[in-house]
Amino acid sequence: MTTVAFHTLGCKVNHYETEAIWQFFKESDYERVEFDQHSDVYVINTCTVTNTGDKKSRQVIRRAIRKNPDAVICVTGCYAQTSPDEIMNIPGVDIVVGTQERRKMLEYIEEYKDARQPINGVSNIMKTRVFEEMDVPQFTDRTRASLKIQEGCNNFCTFCIIPWARGLMRSRPPEDVIKQAQQLVDAGYQEIVLTGIHTGGYGEDLKDYNLAALLRELDRKVVGLKRIRISSIEASQITDEVIDVLNESDKIVRHLHIPLQSGSDTVLKRMRRKYTMEFYHGRVEKVKKALPGLAITSDVIVGFPGETDEEFMETYRSIQKIGFSELHVFPYSQRTGTPAARMKDQVSDDVKNDRVHRLIELSDQQAKEYASEYEGEVLEVIPEERFKKDPTSNLFEGYSDNYMKVVFEGTEDMIGKIVRVKITKPGYPYNEGTFVRVMDDSSQKEVI
Repeated sequence: MTTVAFHTLGCKVNHYETEAIWQFFKESDYERVEFDQHSDVYVINTCTVTNTGDKKSRQVIRRAIRKNPDAVICVTGCYAQTSPDEIMNIPGVDIVVGTQERRKMLEYIEEYKDARQPINGVSNIMKTRVFEEMDVPQFTDRTRASLKIQEGCNNFCTFCIIPWARGLMRSRPPEDVIKQAQQLVDAGYQEIVLTGIHTGGYGEDLKDYNLAALLRELDRKVVGLKRIRISSIEASQITDEVIDVLNESDKIVRHLHIPLQSGSDTVLKRMRRKYTMEFYHGRVEKVKKALPGLAITSDVIVGFPGETDEEFMETYRSIQKIGFSELHVFPYSQRTGTPAARMKDQVSDDVKNDRVHRLIELSDQQAKEYASEYEGEVLEVIPEERFKKDPTSNLFEGYSDNYMKVVFEGTEDMIGKIVRVKITKPGYPYNEGTFVRVMDDSSQKEVI
């Protein structure tokens, strides 16, 4: 049997797509092996969000070539889409496929075996207007299922290369989303994470249909679905209609990831983000009012070109005012080919690092404050695995609906189920709790 090994770099969408590509190989009777094992075919799913992503991708490609010089080396993903020639120039690379037409990879492998000529299968992503169907009936990680609902982005922020790697916004037909959601629930998943490149923009390219309509249909039509999580949504996409749906639903979780990037209007303008802090704050207040206890997580970039001490402090004060449950803080990284990389007044690494640390401290403080509100409360948690810090113990870790990481004493058979856990010691990065009871799968009755 022919073997295939995968390595994924980058975001959750890439991890989803690797699982989808594996389905294509599985249908063609391939056997999957670990990436550090000897394999007949290696598939490297690359990332290009930063220059470092490109570099790491090249390192992994070379590692595969060294592992088995006779293997067929296939490179796909965002770096493959934006820089196919650069990858084709690496001796030992046989096939390059971008961020579309991934199924063709199998044809290219057969073609390569016959002709022994490298194949560049990358086409112009900007001309693509149709969502590429890539179903994943089940995941190697068995607890949370991702469901890709859209592809591409129309925003063209000055720091971001992704529209060039992923193309323009295109939504998956709603009936296909519902069908795959049902498949995932039937396969035993309790939680589905709606994901994409610009997830909250779902439906912008569809006639008379939007994200709120999709959420309503998922809630009503998918039998047995317990939790729906939106991986990311822009402030401008939190419409009153979306807030109504969040309010009505007992399946959509109390957690939204709303990217901020900067809390300074002047920096937001240079980033070409399409909102002001007043607008962002207004949306957040409205959704918090509708959903008390809502956890809001976000992304922030510090040290964007020209960011002054005062602009950084505007961001700092904005974050204090909003109150997040967790932040992902990144130092600005120059991405070749983007307008921001050519801007004057690049900020020094020392200044960036200092600002990153200050925001991480603020984030930790806010995360602890948010968690402290749940001391003594019973939350519904889906255990994912044994506690990484102490894998020999009977401790398990998983996420509550409001995205708090909870560690508690449990048993292996609880993994992937919804269990009720009382928070005994809130904190960050995790909260300690005691197991109360399992929620029965079939009727959601509590089972003592």
